[in-house]
Amino acid sequence: MTSSRDDDALGWAGDDDPTLVSGNTTTPERTDAPAADTEAASAAGPVTAEPAGDLPEGWEVTGSPGGYVDAPTGKAPLSSPALVGLGILGGVYLLYTIGWFIGVSRLTNPPADVLTEFMFTLGTWLAIAAPAVWFATAYWLTRGKPRLRWTWLVLGVVLLAPLPFIAGSGGL
Repeated sequence: MTSSRDDDALGWAGDDDPTLVSGNTTTPERTDAPAADTEAASAAGPVTAEPAGDLPEGWEVTGSPGGYVDAPTGKAPLSSPALVGLGILGGVYLLYTIGWFIGVSRLTNPPADVLTEFMFTLGTWLAIAAPAVWFATAYWLTRGKPRLRWTWLVLGVVLLAPLPFIAGSGGL
């Protein structure tokens, strides 16, 4: 005979929460309930708990025992290696942005006229912003196409290397 303390070790607090999303579509039966309560409950029929309040759009209560709530069917979240890889590539692009800023700030080119000065300044700011814009654009435009996303992100790492910073443009 098992005690209720032994049964407590087999479950988590909140296992009987009716809004719990789980692969298990049946409500686990409690083994520590008195026999009289079990017989009365089975005679009354299955009891389903309704979730409190309105559910977000796309969510619904299934007819399964316990009133489990189904999450909306959407895209699966990124896997852990993909998330770590995106974090690493995001860090590389951030370092590229910083490298372009440092490399461009070292350039000393006396402008000949107003138009040349404007175009030089515009080009330097576009060069500084290019890695961040490339990462955001590649991530956004390749939703649902992971191979294409990785291709564009790796291609950007190769093409957007901060050459003035790497080669040392002489300003210091």
